[in-house]
Amino acid sequence: MKGKLLIYLLLIVASGAYAQNSKFSFIDGKLLLNNKKSYESGKPEAKNRVGELLKLADKLLDAKPQSVMDKNFTPPSGSKHDYMSMGPYWWPDTSKADGLPYIRKDGLRNPEIRKISDREFLGGMEGKCKALSLAYHFTGNEVYAEKATQLLRVWFLNPETKMNPNLDFAQAIPGINDGRGIGIIESRFLADLTDWVTILRASKSFTKADFDGLQSWYKDYLSWMLNSKNGKDEHKAKNNHGTFYDYQVSAFALFTNQDALSKSILEETKKRILVQIETDGKQPLELARTNAYSYSTMNLEGWFKIALLAEKLNLDFWNYNIDGRSLKAALDYLIPYALGKEKFVYEQIGSYNRKDMEFLMLVASDKFHNQAYISEYRKVEGHSLELFNALLCSRL
Repeated sequence: MKGKLLIYLLLIVASGAYAQNSKFSFIDGKLLLNNKKSYESGKPEAKNRVGELLKLADKLLDAKPQSVMDKNFTPPSGSKHDYMSMGPYWWPDTSKADGLPYIRKDGLRNPEIRKISDREFLGGMEGKCKALSLAYHFTGNEVYAEKATQLLRVWFLNPETKMNPNLDFAQAIPGINDGRGIGIIESRFLADLTDWVTILRASKSFTKADFDGLQSWYKDYLSWMLNSKNGKDEHKAKNNHGTFYDYQVSAFALFTNQDALSKSILEETKKRILVQIETDGKQPLELARTNAYSYSTMNLEGWFKIALLAEKLNLDFWNYNIDGRSLKAALDYLIPYALGKEKFVYEQIGSYNRKDMEFLMLVASDKFHNQAYISEYRKVEGHSLELFNALLCSRL
């Protein structure tokens, strides 16, 4: 009996190893461990949700690892190891024989962007690692951690396939440039990825050499973001690009044990609230877009992740208020439109996905101590929470 108890205690310690060894960027480690206990104790909701997760993760076990080397184009540097993409809202100028230079049509995505696979494959790699790392967390089954580790090695570590730590050629505009700072928003997946890596640190499959190599890659990429022309340009962006730039660099600094740098970045981030959010909660820079409500929601998601990260460094963004300008004000303004209670008064040329509000409403219910947020959302949606929001943001 004592032997079984000791083994059980060792398993608990191992499952929580990531919580002691490093900080998450935006997820709640205590909540994640609580939901694992709910699953292990057989609570129906937890069993059902983890069952969904395992079905998804099992399908990924045979997935072929993808890398920047898989694209059919070579960046101007001459190396496929460099990430490459094209600006999504730029189209050929039909008045020109060669279509150059391309012209901007905000909100209208040019299908040409799909010809360059780096952006899609980067997002896909992050999504697969999320499912696999969480499957490992809930079950302790090394097969999931081993697969996630394989994907990470191919993208970041293997000499023949690894991505160089820069986005020099992201969101290029044909006839105008080979890449620009705006493209850095495409690497926001890498900030979330630090959390899935943190979970994997408890695994035997993900070795110290893997972590050290990945951490070194992130240090190099962070240095590029802070010192390159593209990085400096994106830092100056006043809208959602500036928000997600700050989320990335603060997350990367935290992940690479540069807490003081992360904290100093976040202190500067607070000043963006004065520029981005009005006293009535409007986000004017996002409302000026042709998909005003989609961009307002996206930007607020960036802010919420920043606020969650800031908590790890004992900074409070939830109650930060400049003359009525606050994250809560921005959310309260958006809710009636996003949930269909009031008609859109700003331009929204594309469809608006109300599921994008789910993460915000779940987090707001907790951080603003008001369950009305999520209860109102559930009334409008009328169906269960998205899988990862249920596992990461709600108590099972």
